[in-house]
Amino acid sequence: MTANAASRLIQHYVDNFRRLPWRSPPGERPPEPYRVWLSEIMLQQTTVAAVGKYYARFIELWPTVEALAAAPLEAVLVEWAGLGYYARARNLHACAKAVVERFGGRFPTTSAELQALPGVGPYTSAAIAAIAFDERIAVVDGNVERVIARYLALDVPVADAKDRVRQLVQASVPGRAGDFAQALMDLGATICAPRAANCLICPLSDGCVGRRLDPLAYPVKAEKAERPTRYGHAFIMLDADGDVFLRTRAGQGLLAQMTEPPVSDWTSERGDPRFPLKARWDHRGQVVHVFTHFRLELEIWSATIPDPTLLADGWWADPRRLDAEALPTVFRKALATAGLE
Repeated sequence: MTANAASRLIQHYVDNFRRLPWRSPPGERPPEPYRVWLSEIMLQQTTVAAVGKYYARFIELWPTVEALAAAPLEAVLVEWAGLGYYARARNLHACAKAVVERFGGRFPTTSAELQALPGVGPYTSAAIAAIAFDERIAVVDGNVERVIARYLALDVPVADAKDRVRQLVQASVPGRAGDFAQALMDLGATICAPRAANCLICPLSDGCVGRRLDPLAYPVKAEKAERPTRYGHAFIMLDADGDVFLRTRAGQGLLAQMTEPPVSDWTSERGDPRFPLKARWDHRGQVVHVFTHFRLELEIWSATIPDPTLLADGWWADPRRLDAEALPTVFRKALATAGLE
């Protein structure tokens, strides 16, 4: 990408930038590192539309990194519930504590230093360093990969050409690194989108090889691995007052430390339910939920438990106040299928 192309891209961004709550207008003082970091963690594998209300809530509750570091992890998990990829929430809290304890509440200013923080990998560190501190470093997310794949008309999947893509972006970063990074992101999110390429108004169209061929043929698709299915059971237990029994998941593994109703192991073959205790169990239906690496079919069972003291290592929750629980989407679906929420 030439210097002129980078300049046109930035000017297009100045004229058309998306107004997002974590951004500063182009050419003005860079945004607060805390807000950039929070938004970038939330946006990992998630859309801008999905993140908006979560970001606003976090800023309302914890307007500074010091406030977030001082918050109980359980409170952070409750507010994160529904956003998915829950390791991000645990890393978010750990990172906030690290920034406060190791750096006095001030984020490191370089991508290399930022990568030493929990949950901050190469992409996130580059984004924070470029946007908040104007470090001249390539910021390459999925939108940028698509733009460059079309710009070069890459004849292989992006996964097989990541170094080439990064090298091109790195060589193109001008002095206004933060604006350049966000300009490329916006270009991929709006003009050079997954299912549309509006080449007539694209500031990079002059040098784009894909435009002269078929832009929608790029990026070349990689073969998708088959997503396996796992099977399990969820046990919704109510007491005489209608409260529901919940517990905290183990500290490691998928959905670690989140809240759940008791569930079985999730296995590769269907199996009969092994109920937690003797009661009259009713089958309430099935929940299907797709995780990144597998599809889950969860059979939902419910029962009223005459003696709540038989259950330990959990608590009884008012179904009218489940919003205050750190329940992932899959378990909210399970409770809804059993007639709660």
